[in-house]
Amino acid sequence: MQTTAGRLARLGFSDGARAERLLDELGPDAVGDLALLDSLVGTADPDLALTSLNRLAEKDPGVLGALRADPGLRAGLLGVFGVSAALGEHVVRHPGHWRLLEGERAARRPSAAELRAELLTAIGAEPDDPEPRAPDASTATLSALRVAYRGRLLRLAARDVTGRATLAEVTAELSDLAGAALEAGLAVARAEHEESGSVRLAVIGMGKCGARELNYISDVDVIFVAEPCENVDETKAIRLATRLAQSMMRACSAATPEGSLWEVDAALRPEGKAGPLVRTLASHLAYYRRWAKTWEFQALLKARPVAGDAELGNRYVDATDEMVWQAATRERFVEDVQAMRRRVEAHVRAGEAERQIKLGPGGLRDIEFAVQLLQLVHGRLDPLLRRRATLPALAALSRGGYVGRDDARALAEAYCFLRQVEHLIQLHRLRRTHVVPEGEGDLRRLGRGLGMTADPVGEFTSRWRRHAMEARRLHEKLFYRPLLQAVARLPESEDRLSTTAAQARLEALGYADPAGALRHISALTTGVSRRAAIQRTLLPVMLGWFADAPDPDAGLLGFRQVSDKLGATSWYLRLLRDETAAASRMARILGSSRYAAGLLLHAPEAVALLGSDAELDARRPEALLAEARATVGRYPGQAETAVAAVRALRRRELFRTAVADLTGHIGIEQVGQALSALNDVTIQAALDAAIAKVEMERRIPLGTRFAVIAMGRLGGVECSYGSDADVMFVHEPLPGVPEKDATDAAHAVANELRRLLALPAPDPPLLVDPGLRPEGRQGPLVRTLASYAAYYERWSSPWESQALLRARFCAGDAELGVGLLHLADPLRYPAEGVSDAAVLQIRKLKARMEAERLPRGADPALHTKLGRGGLSDVEWVAQLLQLRHAGRLPSLRTTRTLEALHAAVAEKLLTPDDEAVLADAWRFASRIRDAIVLVRGRASDSIPGDVRERTLVSRALGYPPDGSEDFVDDYRRVTRRARAVVERVFYED
Repeated sequence: MQTTAGRLARLGFSDGARAERLLDELGPDAVGDLALLDSLVGTADPDLALTSLNRLAEKDPGVLGALRADPGLRAGLLGVFGVSAALGEHVVRHPGHWRLLEGERAARRPSAAELRAELLTAIGAEPDDPEPRAPDASTATLSALRVAYRGRLLRLAARDVTGRATLAEVTAELSDLAGAALEAGLAVARAEHEESGSVRLAVIGMGKCGARELNYISDVDVIFVAEPCENVDETKAIRLATRLAQSMMRACSAATPEGSLWEVDAALRPEGKAGPLVRTLASHLAYYRRWAKTWEFQALLKARPVAGDAELGNRYVDATDEMVWQAATRERFVEDVQAMRRRVEAHVRAGEAERQIKLGPGGLRDIEFAVQLLQLVHGRLDPLLRRRATLPALAALSRGGYVGRDDARALAEAYCFLRQVEHLIQLHRLRRTHVVPEGEGDLRRLGRGLGMTADPVGEFTSRWRRHAMEARRLHEKLFYRPLLQAVARLPESEDRLSTTAAQARLEALGYADPAGALRHISALTTGVSRRAAIQRTLLPVMLGWFADAPDPDAGLLGFRQVSDKLGATSWYLRLLRDETAAASRMARILGSSRYAAGLLLHAPEAVALLGSDAELDARRPEALLAEARATVGRYPGQAETAVAAVRALRRRELFRTAVADLTGHIGIEQVGQALSALNDVTIQAALDAAIAKVEMERRIPLGTRFAVIAMGRLGGVECSYGSDADVMFVHEPLPGVPEKDATDAAHAVANELRRLLALPAPDPPLLVDPGLRPEGRQGPLVRTLASYAAYYERWSSPWESQALLRARFCAGDAELGVGLLHLADPLRYPAEGVSDAAVLQIRKLKARMEAERLPRGADPALHTKLGRGGLSDVEWVAQLLQLRHAGRLPSLRTTRTLEALHAAVAEKLLTPDDEAVLADAWRFASRIRDAIVLVRGRASDSIPGDVRERTLVSRALGYPPDGSEDFVDDYRRVTRRARAVVERVFYED
């Protein structure tokens, strides 16, 4: 037989035994009152409702009879008790307030004027007075305001939880109630300042209060505008208005025995918290005309007079209105919009994003931001879009064809659901929060509060996630889907976005050539083919990703070009449709890098590399070499064709490295290693082809061993995208082969190798530069070991010893290559260290390079190679330490700059702080050189002077859209510190 406690638990009470005890305490009439029990069970939290009812009955037993007699009272009071512990506490503290929910008056919606009159009366002010004034600003007066406010909040909550008020009605009434409280707060402030009649003060509601879509507990955003009364000094009047505003804010936020109302936030005023709290209308307008940013005009979308001098408030709104609707034509509108989006995302606390219904992905701010941005873009030409509140604005956007009807409907549903959840979360404790709780009891209360009874936790969680996901999905494509309808002649029943409106939207989102962008969209999506249908699915999201990239126009153009080449294949569009990461990466790469886009256009199948991080890992050099040699082997007797195939392989691997670099998958040292290994493999494969061709043309075996020695950045395994391959060639005749014949053959191989790698081709050429050989360009292209030995013994200069510090074997006969390196060791690692005279010569050479080799007009502070604190400075420090000490310290014998610096620290030749400064400068300068090539498609050693190009480079380096100046400042600071170390360590100043 089931106990009473068990039956209560089955009906919905969490603690059946406790519920049985509380019902018993209410008396026998309550225990047998099935209507009361049904009402309790129907609440969001029956246990909470019963607890508050029990406490109220102790104070006023008459409530039980009233509940039995008035079904409306029963539903409203218990409904509130079931969602709000805080309002339950309020009614227990003020037992007479339950009577506010009796009869027909409880169901009637009050006007704004009624709310204003009621709160002013509560504090003893005269509602009909043009400037109402409370008798005093005492704690008792402030408490009376709070009690009256919560009484009205109680009535509204009762209508809300019983379904007698719509969401729009609830938010509007909350806004009107906030306005009434502000008016009462101003009346209290006047009581503190007897001379208040000498100034006119208007309170402008902003944000949700201004839009009449306020939630239960929120900061109330305001702006204050004031004017002196006749014959009053303006400065004196503004000081008085400021004191009035401060007193009004305190009247609402001060703690009292009845708590506080909410914070009044004036941070949306001109200059924010750094600016004056109160300004005249003229001062406001001067600021907005000259200094205001886009986000401030976005905020003014919601502006509405809510308290104080109504005539002045209306003049303020009228005057700012036209400026709001011209915001999209201002300079830097696009940059401001991007910054606004970043600021929204940055406000989410770590660990809260997934539970944030306001700022998290798919949250309320996503929807509000999207609607407001579309209003700013299109409201200039379409006055019907000029609505303050989100839902009316969204409906107007849909009616005008600016947002698809289905999208608008789905977004509105998500918005309403999230606002209802927000209200339930805040009502519980009357606290300002937008985070969905994690506890099962809390989730159960939310689910039941939304009418979910079968599985409230599971059903609520599922529905919440679904709405958030839908809101995020729609937010991402909301700007872009109507663009397709504007150009693709789709069979849509609804209005289409006009071409003019589509171009305005594209321009606002960052497209420099909106007409061209529309042509690309049309070409990609027009038609009834499966390819066009998939593109229509892809493009709304892709266009958003392009807009987030540094160069949206280049991204869209590149996407069209790649799609033209691959669109007919079975896998390309399927990959982008099904693999979000691949499509997102493609958009980012195409919109960031001409270099990578060019590689992809000539190797479009490399799109497949974008699918996963694992595909971006650099391949092992051994595997690359095996593939390259196998490629050459497939074209016997066809050196040009063989090397073209190898260069296609190189093109694919360059693209892999560029994508890994741009996405942050690898760092600058790994980029250098990957590019150097790829160049080694390419040179070895081209050497194989060159030797085969020379042997075929001469009709005899080569007759000599041949090796390529890497020098410069290739030797240091520090290649950049624009690096030439600095090399030296060495050969050694085979026994019995005349040296002249062997030398002629070696020259032929070296020249053929250089020719094959310099042939015109779609990929970036690999220029093989032998300029660092003995005697430079005046010396023989190829030498034997003996010739190298003779030259180095007799003629070698300090700069050649320095150049040999980078020498390493690259391709060809490994034994021969190692032999040349052994020959070079005494020069680059002198046992006693380089002489003082040689050190002086090296320093003079460095100083002459700084004075003479810097290109004309180049800024020394912004030249990454030869500028102060740049690559040359850091590398020469490392090389001088090697020349002086590597003979006795083998740890310094490395071709790599950073390894040499690290070894110098270990050997106490350099302090760790100096190493860190030099390494930071080297890495930064190297990243910039690579970023310049990636962005422009060609090499340069100077940071671009053109603002747009510099911005593109800074974006490729990870700076935000407005971070171009920060990028230059960072580089100057890092290199300035490095130059100080160079002066001290290299020049010993």
